[in-house]
Amino acid sequence: MTDAKPLDVVGIGNALVDVLSHENDSFLTEHGLMKGGMSLADADRAHALYDAMGPTTSVSGGSAANTMVGIASFGGSAAFIGRVRDDELGEVFTHDIRASGVRFGTAPATEGPATGRCLVVVTPDAERTLTTFLGAAAEIGPEDVDAELIASAEVTYLEGYLFDQPSAKEAFRCAATAAHESGRRVALTLSDFGCVDRHRDDFLTLVDREVDILFANEAEICALYEVSDFDAALQRVSKHCEVAALTRSARGSIVVSGDEVHVADAHPVDGSVVDTTGAGDAYAAGFLFGFTHGHDLGRCGRLGSLAASEVIAHLGPRPETSLKDLAAPVLQ
Repeated sequence: MTDAKPLDVVGIGNALVDVLSHENDSFLTEHGLMKGGMSLADADRAHALYDAMGPTTSVSGGSAANTMVGIASFGGSAAFIGRVRDDELGEVFTHDIRASGVRFGTAPATEGPATGRCLVVVTPDAERTLTTFLGAAAEIGPEDVDAELIASAEVTYLEGYLFDQPSAKEAFRCAATAAHESGRRVALTLSDFGCVDRHRDDFLTLVDREVDILFANEAEICALYEVSDFDAALQRVSKHCEVAALTRSARGSIVVSGDEVHVADAHPVDGSVVDTTGAGDAYAAGFLFGFTHGHDLGRCGRLGSLAASEVIAHLGPRPETSLKDLAAPVLQ
């Protein structure tokens, strides 16, 4: 039976282990990678790219999973729904997310593809380029959606990357229905501009009918509405969901809710920017923590910026310092 203790947020997304390496821009050109984007790969392509990478560091990742870990680091309560296989990387992912304080009860698959992994190439400008072998993560479907768990959470957070799989689309719709039937909110992150291009019509329908809180960066929101001007995209999205939190890298973020607009500056980075992997995930964590704890939208944006600044100061997508401690001055 589901442990239905009240939760701040439950996330649904790809359960992945990130494999990171530092490479020059020439590596991207040589291997046909679009800088700053995410491409999907089959097992052979993933193995070949891994063999070409230099020294690597492996850390548990996955966009929505990273966000749930961030919420837990703030002192919030979070759960995650995602698929791994009963293999070594699956055990690593399961251990890491539970050790971070996130509830994770999805049973591992006993057959089928291996646990997914994301190959992350970090170039000297700290930009990250992703190549993802989804593996077992792609097998998630409506049967994995725990309606009791969804009903227990103030917000259900959906990862846009999952839209590359038909069964995952059905899982999204099932989760959104369960959340709204329980009087809860649904949040979506668009994840990647390439993902938006592949699924624009589905995303537009989802945002218009199912999503209460939307997360996107500047490129993603412009891609969604097929405009080149950020202000034009801002005007469009303000009419389609309750809240939109739009990040703009060094220019901070803009949070819009109807006619209400808040601008949050980027939080200063302690040292230099090392790796932007997980910055958007961390921003969503800070925002959702603030939102589910009754803070105004401006403060939610500032908490998001604070979390993002911690993550980009080191290698890897998850916080290494307690976000609760870092946030204490903001929450006074």
